[in-house]
Amino acid sequence: MSLTYLDWGIIFVYILFSLAIGIFFARRAGKSPEEFFLSGRSLPWWVVGTSMVATTFAADTPLAITEFVRGSGIWQNWFWWNLLLSGLLGALLFSRLWRRARVLTDNELLEIRYSGKPAAILRFFKAGYFAVLYNFIVMGWVINAMASIAAVMLDIDKWTAVWVCVFIALIYALLSGFWGVVVTDLVQFFIAMGGSIILAVIAVNNVGGLESLMDQLKGLTQSNPDYKNTLKFIPPIPDADISSKIFWESPFSKFLIFITVMWWSHHGTDGGGYIIQRMSSAKNERHALLATLWYNFAHYALRVWPWIAVALVSIIVFPTIPHEFSELGEKAGYSLVMDLYLGPGLKGLLIVSFLAAFMSTIDTHLNWGTSYLINDVYARFIKKDSTEKHLVIVGRIITVLLMVCSAFVAVNMQSISKAWEFIFAMGAGIGLVLILRWFWWRINAWTEISALLTSISITIILEVIAWFQTTSSGQEYMLFDKAPVLFGISLQMHHKLLIIVPSAVLIWVSVTFLTKPEPTDTLTRFYKRVHPGGWWNPIAENVNTPLSSVTKGFFLNWIAGVCFIHGMTFAIGHWLFGNTTQWIILTILSIGGFIYLWHFLIKKLDD
Repeated sequence: MSLTYLDWGIIFVYILFSLAIGIFFARRAGKSPEEFFLSGRSLPWWVVGTSMVATTFAADTPLAITEFVRGSGIWQNWFWWNLLLSGLLGALLFSRLWRRARVLTDNELLEIRYSGKPAAILRFFKAGYFAVLYNFIVMGWVINAMASIAAVMLDIDKWTAVWVCVFIALIYALLSGFWGVVVTDLVQFFIAMGGSIILAVIAVNNVGGLESLMDQLKGLTQSNPDYKNTLKFIPPIPDADISSKIFWESPFSKFLIFITVMWWSHHGTDGGGYIIQRMSSAKNERHALLATLWYNFAHYALRVWPWIAVALVSIIVFPTIPHEFSELGEKAGYSLVMDLYLGPGLKGLLIVSFLAAFMSTIDTHLNWGTSYLINDVYARFIKKDSTEKHLVIVGRIITVLLMVCSAFVAVNMQSISKAWEFIFAMGAGIGLVLILRWFWWRINAWTEISALLTSISITIILEVIAWFQTTSSGQEYMLFDKAPVLFGISLQMHHKLLIIVPSAVLIWVSVTFLTKPEPTDTLTRFYKRVHPGGWWNPIAENVNTPLSSVTKGFFLNWIAGVCFIHGMTFAIGHWLFGNTTQWIILTILSIGGFIYLWHFLIKKLDD
């Protein structure tokens, strides 16, 4: 494809805008680590929440959704739809608790909640693990996705295009810190959302409209067994007379484990790194809660359907990915639809929307990962007497190193959705500990250490098995491309959860009761600071605090939140599919859930 001067003009204007934002906020961001990493804890909810939405919309996201839809079907999105259940924990509980904690990074909490060398070791390890290993994989798949788009949309070498994008994103991340990230996120959100909606409308109209698209897809699902579950929101329950092995390899078993195990077991149950960073940057508890609630609504209900619509169109117009793009896999379907249907100007706009999404996520991970290495490693263990300006300078050097290393990881990554699954598996056993450390006094540092090490160890062992089996068969190994095979079963994500989560729970519960609880003075200081509620009787009876418990009325608020957000998620889906009765009922359910939250929670919070 060739771009017109109009397309290139749109791209260059956006690049200049991004650089101008970086230059504008450079002096303010350089004042202190709190300004560089949290914008001075002064941001309103609509800025914080929109920044959360923007940073979780990367160039990889619509491509991974396309892999899901073209592969298993719409229902496969429960891989991340299920996370709303924990996302509402973040919105309704942890957003307020993190704001009360007043930490620069979530790892800093470890030496407030726990004590002694175990707490220090855990803080050091988690900072290094998430800033380096986790961040390399996440930024690697984001870069990989941008490379896939560039390969289809631009007539230049894909890695050349990506290094240009990386350079631009790196410049304003270095200059402006978190200020530049959140301000550009506002603009990037509207560009990226607008671009995805425009593409969806154009693509659907080019296949005859929504009704025609549904008719063509229904015909395809009836004639081709590979697409039988494509349009299903929930996969069918297998017949009762099938063997247990077939059941556990069925789509329904995967869906079942997603909604019963995955949402409470992963490493982000109390918010997750860069979401916690944004909670902490809000001006107060009310703004932190509203920001996180808006993020969950936009993330789960609003954004996904334009991507799904384009993925469905790609099945009709590209039932098989063309040979010249076959190495990119099913994710290429999205970019191919862009290239097929967009004319001059619109191509430039859509490229900018992907560039915006790419830069938003990259800059967030750079800033967040650097905050870990500076606050939790460098300033805590290496140079404790550093000045604030010195820490900002070192942070900028670390930012460059993180970016370069992540780009090299991207070269060896094939499947984006498989990389997603690997990341979830790495932290699959620690989720319950992250929840309980706030609400149960008996959790100690060894609890968290044992849970995290168990998840990481089992996940890496399974990936090593996959590497060995792949190379032994004479095939080329690519990161996360092949599943390990044990006892004749190809271990997919849901199978791994059934191994990792019970193993981790058994180990951390045993370790908790075999080790001593944290000292009373440590627990007392923590309880006074955040007053979480829950099972703190031995401590709470000796503490007076003006703070209110965040757990009061939580369960009904949580149910209302699920109705509000997932009600709207599937109301939009049924509207697109022409199911009038379903979308009206779900819309009413969604509105009712919001009214309940507003009346019983939001309006009662002090501003």
